[in-house]
Amino acid sequence: MLELITQYQTEINSFQSGNADEIEQFRIKFLGTKGLIKSLFDDFKNVPNEQKKEVGQLLNQLKNTANDKLKSLQDALENQQADQGKFGDLTRPGYPIEIGARHPISIVRNKIIEIFNRIGYVVSEGPEIEDDWHNFTALNLPEYHPARDMQDTFFIEKSDDVKKDMLLRTHTSSVQVRYMDTHQPPIRTISPGRVYRNEDISARSHCLFHQVEGLYIDTNVSFADLKQTLMYFTKEMFGKSKIRLRPSYFPFTEPSAEVDIYWGLETEVDYRITKGTGWLEIMGCGMVDPNVLKNANIDPEKYSGFAFGMGIERIAMLLYQIPDIRMFYENDVNFLKQFKSVI
Repeated sequence: MLELITQYQTEINSFQSGNADEIEQFRIKFLGTKGLIKSLFDDFKNVPNEQKKEVGQLLNQLKNTANDKLKSLQDALENQQADQGKFGDLTRPGYPIEIGARHPISIVRNKIIEIFNRIGYVVSEGPEIEDDWHNFTALNLPEYHPARDMQDTFFIEKSDDVKKDMLLRTHTSSVQVRYMDTHQPPIRTISPGRVYRNEDISARSHCLFHQVEGLYIDTNVSFADLKQTLMYFTKEMFGKSKIRLRPSYFPFTEPSAEVDIYWGLETEVDYRITKGTGWLEIMGCGMVDPNVLKNANIDPEKYSGFAFGMGIERIAMLLYQIPDIRMFYENDVNFLKQFKSVI
């Protein structure tokens, strides 16, 4: 019996496993009701009396060793299962992390900002809830001016706390007015942001959209400077520098012009989006009206400047051939996933 006790002691000490089935088989083999240790206790009555004390001590020691080994194995298994429950199966293969995508509006906005930053334009921002002065009057649009009808406006109802006309800004030109109020020439700034028009929502228009407007004021600024700036922008943005300027009307610039770029007629899509002309309108521009400079306390006899403005959605639709402006606002995951590879 002493040889069996020594053999079982060695086997118990050397046993290691992290498998629940193997640990259970170990328990049954040594500590079960028909296990090896139980058999040794059953044979204890056959041990000579002079050996009973020694053998009894060794049997108890063997049983305690088996119990301690079983408990340590079970505790290790429980800790392992707890870690797996917290962190998952640590042995499984890793999965690639899903990469998000920037919204196409953000992509185009950031690209426009970067292009103008390279030639010294700083970004200026202002409130989306604006007063009548900054949105209209300071921009040479006094009350009852017919040009106000060009921009269907969301007005905010007056209250006791609001003493003046408030509205959702219809363009980011209001930011330029605020910038001129706090800065003296030379001024070179762009103003990106959301604007609001009370218009029907369709494939080509929306009540909410985004604009970027630019302003440059200094001494001896001419229309030629404006044209060169626009040629630089179209070359960097579209890879095309052939532009034309058509006379137009904006209350805050004089003279004013619409800017077209020559898109070309190389594909069927080119024919469709340019209506067979090869030209695409991308923005409006003009020389800052002297009245606007006066309203901002800038001397129009000393300073001159130009301004331009474009819709970010319009630029994005051209760059990515997006047929419907409503797609920008529907949060369609399949649509947004297409821009994962675009920085």
